[in-house]
Formats: sequence, structure tokens, C-alpha cells
Amino acid sequence: MFEKRYRLNLVFNANKVYDRQVIEGIGEYLQAAQCDWDVYFEDDFRSRLDGLKHWKGDGIIADFDNPEVEEILKGTQIPTVAVGGSYQRRDDYPQLPYVATDNAALVKSAYQHLKRKGLTEFGFYGVPANKYHRWSSERQNAFIDQVSSDGYRPHVYEGYLTSTQIWETAQQGLENWLSDLPKPVGIVAVTDSRARHLLQVCDHLNIMVPEHVAIVGIDNENMARYLNRTALSSVEQGCKQMGYEAAKILHRMLLGYQLDKSLVLVDPIGVQERQSSDYRALKDPHVIQAMHFIRHNACRGVKVAQVVDYIGISRTNLEARFIDEMGCSMHEQLHMTKFSRACELIISTNLPFDEIARTCGYPSVQYMYTVSRKNLGMTPGEYRVSSRLLKEGS
Repeated sequence: MFEKRYRLNLVFNANKVYDRQVIEGIGEYLQAAQCDWDVYFEDDFRSRLDGLKHWKGDGIIADFDNPEVEEILKGTQIPTVAVGGSYQRRDDYPQLPYVATDNAALVKSAYQHLKRKGLTEFGFYGVPANKYHRWSSERQNAFIDQVSSDGYRPHVYEGYLTSTQIWETAQQGLENWLSDLPKPVGIVAVTDSRARHLLQVCDHLNIMVPEHVAIVGIDNENMARYLNRTALSSVEQGCKQMGYEAAKILHRMLLGYQLDKSLVLVDPIGVQERQSSDYRALKDPHVIQAMHFIRHNACRGVKVAQVVDYIGISRTNLEARFIDEMGCSMHEQLHMTKFSRACELIISTNLPFDEIARTCGYPSVQYMYTVSRKNLGMTPGEYRVSSRLLKEGS
């Protein structure tokens, strides 16, 4: 006997990376369960909110981080599953099945990552509180609780809702906050977008990242992670899992199961570490400066002599200081920095290997192959395939 063909309405904003990943998870469930459903979906539901009141389909999965959507759908008789952020208070959840990203766990992943680096000063860059940013307020409160409970002082800045009209004002306010923070400091940004603001301001103020300011965002947005000079570390949410769970719950509701107030909290996948949080508790100011120079210039083909010229002390003196702090020579650090960048590009992009070799400062693609075989025991192509198979398997 064939299952009824249901009509499903997805109420999400495809302009947001979070929503797109949730939608992808819904699609994965439909494929896995072989659901023959008609899916109604527009790229941006905000232009058709009034139409939700009159929609006559069989089921809805909706973004309840938008309070207008929640208000319209809270009394609907159509089977509905809500998706959104978690809350500290149980009473704040809607009275229907709800799948949530665990905001406290997201913040904990970022904070603990920075804490393990040896940092003892911590900041949070959020967004101004309003009804559309309940998820941000939850993350901010979780940060304050977690940092305070460890005996540290939380430094919090909400800043401005940025737009082209007030961009300079917003950046100036962020510059003032960053300048006043004790250093070194680890900062959790409420989203990757806010994290990129931090990176830009640090660049303008010549604040070394991650040596003086280590940054972790939330979203792990692949499209924009390399827009800044420094690659951004970020917490990857379990958005696809959220979509999968929401579709699974709705399917059970359509089959007649009663799930009036079920709550599913989805843990984050974890921190995807990149350069912005690669902090080491170094004491020697010359080594700190040398590491900063190496991080930003190794892939430009610089040599040890250029590092020495930048620092302005003798090569023998700097090399001794460097080995004492880092446990390796400057030449070895240059090599490791280039190779680490190459590995990241091999895994996370589809760039041709000759382009990756040029980007990372290798004299030829053949030379990069030699380095890859020596360090990994495989070619770049084999490494790309094996890494992606491993990720798919996990």
C-alpha cells in the first residue's frame, strides 16, 4: 500500500546559511525515507507571511526564530514542527514539536576551545537584543554564565546592527571595545559575520591575530570563511541534523502519532579550527612578532632572512629565542605553515593542485607532491579523497 502524497510547506529564508543547511537536512530525510511529498518552498518566506494563515497543505516545518512566524503558526491546526534556537527557560519554547540548536553547547564549544589554548581573558561579540535576536541573547547569557562560573570576567559587546549607513560608526565602536580589552584575549563571536567584523578591525588596528586576539565564530560558513586575510575558526552547528530530525518528527505526525510537545536538542558538530584561534601562550615579544609574520607571509615564499629583517635582531639571537619558545627552527615553522595551509585547501576546496601549489608558495606542483608524500604518505589527490570519505563516514 502506497503512502499518501503529502503537501509540505518549508518556511525558511534561503538567504541564511543556517536555514539552507536545515533545508538540506530535510531533503536528506525525504530521500532516506523515500517520502513522495510535494514540497512548497520559496527562497524568502518573509514576503508571504500573510499567506501562511490561509495555506491548506498537510504539514509545515518552520523557522521559529522569527517571532512573526511563531505568532502566525502557534494556533494552526496543520501538523507543524518548529526549528530554532534553544532556551534556558522551558516555558519559552512553543507548545508544539520543536527541534533546536543547543545555544549553550555552541558557546561552550567555542569557549572551551579558547580556554584550552591557555587564554584567561574572554570576550563575546553579539548583536543588539531585540525580538528577532533571541538566539543571540541566549548565547550571550550562556557565555556570561560559563565564563563567570570559571572565575573569569566576561567582556561583552553587542555593538550595532550594521548597515551601509552606519558602517563607520559600528566599526569605530568595535575598535574602541577591542582596544580597551586586556590582551591576549579569546573572543567568541555570535556568528561568523560578526567574527569577520572583528578580523577587519584587528587588521586596521594592527592587532595580531591570534597572538593578541584569538577569534572563534559560529556557523562555519564555507562560502565566506576566506574573505578575510586570516582564515576563521568556527563552531559548526548540526543544522543538517536539525532538518533531518524535524522532517522525521513531521513524518510521524502525518502517520498519526501524537507528538504535541516533543523537544529535540541538537549538539554542535564541533570547532573547525583555523588560523584565527591558533593561539600559543608565547612570552618572548620577538617570537610573537616572528610567528605573526610567518603566519601571514609563509605562503608568499618568504625565507628566514626576511623574518629576521622584519624583527630587526640578529639571526642567531632570533633563532635561539624561536627554538626555545616554539621547539622548532624558523625554517621548520615556515614549512609547517605552508603545508598546513595546503592541506586545508586540498580538503576544503576543489581548487586544482597546481593553483594550490602557487597559492601556498611552492615552486611547482611537483614539489608539493613530494612534500605531501613525505609528510602524509600519499599524494594530494589521495589525501583529498580519503579526507572526504572519512568526513562522510562520520
